[in-house]
Amino acid sequence: MNNKGSIRDGALLLTVLLGLASVVGLSRWLDSHKPPTDSKIEEEQLYLNGTTAKRMSLGFNGLVADWYWMRSLQYVGRRVIEGRENIQIDNLGQLNLKLLAPLLDNATTLDPQFMEPYQYAAVVMPNIDLPQAIRIARKGIAANPSAWRLYQHLGYIYWQQRDFQAAGEVYAQGAKLPGAPTWMEGMKAKMAVEGGSREVAREIYGRMYEQASDLSVKEMARRRLLQLYSLDQRDGLRKVLSA
Repeated sequence: MNNKGSIRDGALLLTVLLGLASVVGLSRWLDSHKPPTDSKIEEEQLYLNGTTAKRMSLGFNGLVADWYWMRSLQYVGRRVIEGRENIQIDNLGQLNLKLLAPLLDNATTLDPQFMEPYQYAAVVMPNIDLPQAIRIARKGIAANPSAWRLYQHLGYIYWQQRDFQAAGEVYAQGAKLPGAPTWMEGMKAKMAVEGGSREVAREIYGRMYEQASDLSVKEMARRRLLQLYSLDQRDGLRKVLSA
């Protein structure tokens, strides 16, 4: 029994090592084949699509998905630094981030249950490529039909575009799922009555701040809440001055 156990443990260790080696090899291949990072080049192309990367990952899809996720963040960070501007993460349209959607798409193809890329796409992508932002959000819902937070992300995209009817319908669909919080149901009525109000914006960004795991998304939500608070303070000061 001990010999059999040792053989089994050895085989398991060998499988893990082979899998890690394949991931490292894939990472090195991707690095060696990536295009130049010179910002003067018109735009790099995605050098490996999600389906091909999935075949090459030998079952270690989650690790490769993490690699693409980190590439997405590095890609955005590099462009922000090159732009040398104080840019909000939800207003990156001027940076010409054509590669962001394919990178996020690859991460979610390799690991459809990886939630962070879906939220990041909902926050960052609408001002870059709205159809792709909606497509990635719906892709996440199709792969995770019971994940109510994905409906929250899609509702946020529509709300940003001031399509309050579509946003309300998406929030209502998500509210029917097991585990969905009660405020999701109330969002449909709020969208219909006061979708563009400051109060709705405060609730949306407040929920985003509470739930976001990505620090850049959390910081964006915090800044939006501070801006709303500042607007409230200005309104109060105007009332006092008027009186």
